[in-house]
Amino acid sequence: MELRHVDPRNLKPNPSNPRRIAPSEHADRQMIANIKATGITQPPVVRQDGADLVIVAGHGRVRAAIGAGLSEIMVLVRGPDDGADNLRALSENVVRSQLGPVDQWRTIEALISDHWTEEAIGSALALPVRTIKKLRLLANIHPAILDHIAKGDMPQENNLRIIAAAGADEQASVWKKHKPKKGQDTATWLDVARALQKRRISAKHAKFGPDEEQAFGIVWEDDLFEQGDQDTRYTTQVEAFFAAQAAWLEANLPKNGVLLQIDEYGRGKLPPNAEQNWGQPRKSDTIGYYVDSREGSVKEIAYRVPKAEPKKGKNAASGGTSETLSEPTRTRPEITQKGLAIIGDLRTDALARALADNEIDDFTLLSLLVVAFSAENVDVKASGYSAPLRRGLTRRLAVEGRITQEAALVRKAARDMLAHVLTCRPGYHSSGVAARLIGDAIGADAHLPNMATEEFLSSLSKAALEKAAAQHSVLPRPRAKETRAALIDQLAGATFVLPAARFALSEEEIANQLARAAERAEEDEGEGQNVDGSDTEIGATDEDGDPEEDQQAEEFA
Repeated sequence: MELRHVDPRNLKPNPSNPRRIAPSEHADRQMIANIKATGITQPPVVRQDGADLVIVAGHGRVRAAIGAGLSEIMVLVRGPDDGADNLRALSENVVRSQLGPVDQWRTIEALISDHWTEEAIGSALALPVRTIKKLRLLANIHPAILDHIAKGDMPQENNLRIIAAAGADEQASVWKKHKPKKGQDTATWLDVARALQKRRISAKHAKFGPDEEQAFGIVWEDDLFEQGDQDTRYTTQVEAFFAAQAAWLEANLPKNGVLLQIDEYGRGKLPPNAEQNWGQPRKSDTIGYYVDSREGSVKEIAYRVPKAEPKKGKNAASGGTSETLSEPTRTRPEITQKGLAIIGDLRTDALARALADNEIDDFTLLSLLVVAFSAENVDVKASGYSAPLRRGLTRRLAVEGRITQEAALVRKAARDMLAHVLTCRPGYHSSGVAARLIGDAIGADAHLPNMATEEFLSSLSKAALEKAAAQHSVLPRPRAKETRAALIDQLAGATFVLPAARFALSEEEIANQLARAAERAEEDEGEGQNVDGSDTEIGATDEDGDPEEDQQAEEFA
């Protein structure tokens, strides 16, 4: 064998080359860039075939040398074919091992020590500079984790950055808990990164006390930039906080409470067929508790599981009769959930306009503020999302360190505060009955818009639609779509408001409120009383049958 300088363009490809599928363009560009930077470190192997030189091994290097514009390269010339050239060509492509990420990092660090820049290394290897920077993060990885990565299990870049940002002791502690078990080849890098992520968990969400703090080793720090009237403590010991919170919750679970599993969105997962109660919890409801995966607070969900229906078939009754139980017919509600949402939006807007424009005497305004504080969506301590706006409204009244005596300013601030707090939109933030009472008291019905629209009327059942049409002398059509169109035409230029969408409580709703008040009074057994010790709730009546709020109003006057 001899070394010889030749023009790579004069070399002939091996007709028996085992690699028939061309490498990717990226692989070719990478090799060309490498040859431009470092040259050919391993000469291709060729054999003499008459006057020609045929490539035995190194087709890629020859092709990259031509692409790099080299006019001459060094090759290793073998003798005539001894029958083993095909094996040599195959071994060049098969018996090789890709350099692992840890070995790549060590080589990159050696080049950095030789005054190579990251850009120069990336150019020589045809790799993005970002990849070079990612590999250099391995310098901050704990040796035990590094040994595992060296086996080929490389975490994603976002997880690698979080791990590398943590201290060596933290990494060692977390890795001891989350390293792969016997028989497992890969680590759950997301869990490792999550445990090391520097998240702040506020002490205001903690239910546990000093015992759990000591048991789980939680250390609090003070945030000097928080407001002084709030709990400014926080901890970055995320796993310990969640463990302490879960331990407290398990030890203090109420009789009707259950622990809920967490779904993929970090919320409580209800049992199969369970129906969430969006309103006030009832005595028969089950309360599910879970620890919110984002802020660490304890959340609760009231729900009920419908009773199983009796099985159909013979002898279903205890008397052994052969009667079969028929399944109850399901009827469409008069107003769909979409319709209720539309009504909620319209009511809320009408309420805000009424609070802004309608005449409201000072005595009524005071009454409204008191009622608003009983709204279902009012939680002075927990609703921090609205605290800046509430503080802004309050600052209007503080003039030179004193509460202003300017009546117009106070009235405007009171109206704006009510409009901010009260909402009729269904769901968690609803003000419930309080907003309905206030809207009725100030004539907010006058601000409700025309509901004779395709969008709203399509949310009504056929029976509810025909009932509304009959009230406006519109005969029902064979199809609901035709009845809607006829009703819209009939009410053109007028304002149609569905009676059920008005603010005043119906007799049925008042009865439900009274029943709920009695049920809650029985459940609470004296808890939740008024400041004066009475059990008055919204809608309760006195001995004469008149609303107690009227009696209290007379006494107040």
